[in-house]
Amino acid sequence: MTTVQSPAAPVAAIRPKVVARTGLYAVLAANVAVVTYFFVQAGFASNALIVLGRLAGLYGALLMAFQLVLVARLPWFDRRIGMDRLTLWHRWIGFSLLWTLLAHAVFITFGYADSSGLDPVNQLVDLAETVEGVLRAVVALVLIIVIGTVSARFARRRLAYETWHFIHLYTYIAVVLAFSHQVAVGTTFVASPVATGYWWTLWTVALGSVFVGRLVLPLWRNWRHQLRVSAVVPENDNVVSVYVTGRDLDRLPARAGQFFLWRFLTRGRWWQANPWSLSAAPDGRSLRLTAKAVGDGSAGLRHLKVGTRVFAEGPYGAFTTMHRTRPDAVLIAGGVGITPMRALLEELHGHAVLIYRVTTDQDAVLYDELRELAHAKGAELYLVTGPAEPDRLSKAELARLVPDIAERDVYLCGPPGMTRGVLRSLRELGVAKAQIHHERFSLAG
Repeated sequence: MTTVQSPAAPVAAIRPKVVARTGLYAVLAANVAVVTYFFVQAGFASNALIVLGRLAGLYGALLMAFQLVLVARLPWFDRRIGMDRLTLWHRWIGFSLLWTLLAHAVFITFGYADSSGLDPVNQLVDLAETVEGVLRAVVALVLIIVIGTVSARFARRRLAYETWHFIHLYTYIAVVLAFSHQVAVGTTFVASPVATGYWWTLWTVALGSVFVGRLVLPLWRNWRHQLRVSAVVPENDNVVSVYVTGRDLDRLPARAGQFFLWRFLTRGRWWQANPWSLSAAPDGRSLRLTAKAVGDGSAGLRHLKVGTRVFAEGPYGAFTTMHRTRPDAVLIAGGVGITPMRALLEELHGHAVLIYRVTTDQDAVLYDELRELAHAKGAELYLVTGPAEPDRLSKAELARLVPDIAERDVYLCGPPGMTRGVLRSLRELGVAKAQIHHERFSLAG
């Protein structure tokens, strides 16, 4: 194959992902310190259980605010960390929040019961009836327990995304109820004007982030760009590409490797949001998504009519060339995971090797485009076919196809089983973690 090398892209000295992650950790640690300081400044109750309960409640409030920032889909963090990892952090912090708030309720109830001589159940009832805001806090805790239960892995797998998402929206009710409880009876909230200002600022930033990232920014971008379907092109019997055009698309900050949450505004589809990657690098004139028919949402794409209005949230994802660490790259795709790789290959500089894993030649979506693009870019393209067995992309096979793989960035996208197998092979080949880029294109972990 004749190769024409593109100039290598400059590699950042400090990884954007490290900067963003360190920034989030630093902000959380600083706020923990501030909350602890205000707690100590407010003074201690005579009962140790009440002291522990109040401290757990304050940390729970802080975690709840941090949770909102993680799911606000703020572009700066999303481009550097990725929605999948932010969602994973949100999940684990959510379980920490649940246990923290349970500890708050248990310690407070038993602490006051110890002082009053009532049993814990009657003490909780007495607090709910006599202390302003406690009943609202109990309702908030019940909502968070329900949400935590349906978010557990065993339950999440049994729920449709729309059902899970609807239940999860009650989190915002729980947040409002918990905040009103804090305002009503929070000792440290009213300990000083500085403490009061701090908590109001914290909650304003957290709720404001959600309002801007989840509502204002998507509405603004869709009003500005006026997206519509311009063409629907079947790629084979169960894969279809949809072309979308609009106004001023050169000002839409989308990059190859990212995805949108697509809503096609027809009678039966407007409420469905599906995460589909761009299958071509954005050129400022149109966007293209390519999807396999695996459910009602994707199967109905081929029936879309030209001119259909589109509401797209995004772009989202850190699966981009922003995170390059080496001049050359390897792209490993499985099945319809080729779609973001097709776009990345178009944008990548430096020498690239694309390994495309499918069951049969007929499953190789966009293969003609890939061959033409690889030839134009001077890239190497390998089509690996056969049954879905782990050894098809084993350590030995990857080393044979790309002998210098440990010196390259590796972009990986495919079915979970293939992804796990390839990640294991990459570790055995000595590919540094910082050089491996993979992302789940999904709405929830």
